[in-house]
Amino acid sequence: MSTEGLSHHISSRYNSDLERLRSSVLEMGGVVERQLSSAIGGITEPDARVMVRVAQEELRVNQLERSIDEDCSRILATRAPTASDLRLIITILKTITDLERIGDEGEKVAAIAARLAMRERPNNRYRELRNLGELVTGMVHDTLDAFARFDTRLALEVLRRDRTVDEEYEAIHRQNITFMMEDPRSIRRALDVMWVVRSLERIGDHAKNICEYLIYMVLGKDVRHTKIEEIEKELLAPRD
Repeated sequence: MSTEGLSHHISSRYNSDLERLRSSVLEMGGVVERQLSSAIGGITEPDARVMVRVAQEELRVNQLERSIDEDCSRILATRAPTASDLRLIITILKTITDLERIGDEGEKVAAIAARLAMRERPNNRYRELRNLGELVTGMVHDTLDAFARFDTRLALEVLRRDRTVDEEYEAIHRQNITFMMEDPRSIRRALDVMWVVRSLERIGDHAKNICEYLIYMVLGKDVRHTKIEEIEKELLAPRD
């Protein structure tokens, strides 16, 4: 299903309404992506302006969520959307909720980055956070790309990467528990690192959710709580 796969209607205004909805979601996603990049950058390269930027972007994210929600409600009330359009609107409503939560987690990361900047930095300059942050940022970017193109194969690739995020999260978590046991002076810093990786892991989960909604929108199949191997069979099976 491509962007041209949106249903065409007698009413050109209805078509433009649906397209504007989709564009607004992508705009919201772009703000969230910038917010996340700023927050993660603040960990490795401390900058007092990061919190200000992230807070400003959070206000914009909240405004877009309210606006898109209102537009979806208006279309549902006045247009009686058909099955495919109804799936699109449901997907959008669910997607903006997850995007807003990604923004919330990004704000948490930025706040913790400000605390970490006031403490002595480890020799590796939080390399593990940088690596996990890049992985999660890539997931969010590709999720938005998949949504823009209704690309279920790219969505599937993002779902696969969520496993790697979970593995990295567990590894960093165990590592910091070890640090705290070996050196009580590292407890405050280790706890902050653990809060960051928890937020990053949740961001990966929200990206995964959006990809599952996208698959539902395109195929009409609910793949939540479904093993990745079963989703692969569904998406990669030859079709008539």
